[in-house]
Amino acid sequence: MSQSSSARDIGYTWNNYRSWPSEERWELIGGEAYGMSPAPGTRHQGIALELGKRLSLHFEGKSCNPFIAPVDVRLSESDVVQPDLFVVCEPDKVKPTHIDGAPTLVIEILSPSTEVKDRGVKMDLYARAGVSEVWIVTPYPSLIEVYSLMELGYRLVKAYSKEQELQSEAFNDLRLPLADIFDFPLEPGEEPPVVKEPPPKYATP
Repeated sequence: MSQSSSARDIGYTWNNYRSWPSEERWELIGGEAYGMSPAPGTRHQGIALELGKRLSLHFEGKSCNPFIAPVDVRLSESDVVQPDLFVVCEPDKVKPTHIDGAPTLVIEILSPSTEVKDRGVKMDLYARAGVSEVWIVTPYPSLIEVYSLMELGYRLVKAYSKEQELQSEAFNDLRLPLADIFDFPLEPGEEPPVVKEPPPKYATP
């Protein structure tokens, strides 16, 4: 999610958060409020929509339910976030106004202004809250990193490029071809990264 340069003071709670104007978007992490931009970029939204469609089809008729932002996820009295996408498998966590408790899967789509927060304080928060799996999505160069919760924090399971099929750790039957997820045109001057293999040690030029 995008984050504005402004932030409220530290020490806010869920009750404070619920009283703020509905047209403003904030996240609470450790009682500190982080402002969020209301207008993510087109690539961000395109990826979110494609992932949302695939997750919706996959979980149709199953006990787990996918959601797409903006939906409040209350992890504690001082921690309230709005992940880009997430999957909840405990029906009692789904309230009319918000999600009360940790999702099984959280997906964050990075932007330059949010990468430090998403990879830092939010990953730490998700680990403490017990989120089983986190996907970190980089729009370009296109990449999805799959992290699985271990005893001491998250372990990077695998980083999937656009040409690969993602395999979820938390959901064994969830596989996503990423070529369709990252199906957007490149801007002038952008070129897909090319990995060049070094020549064999004794190759002749």
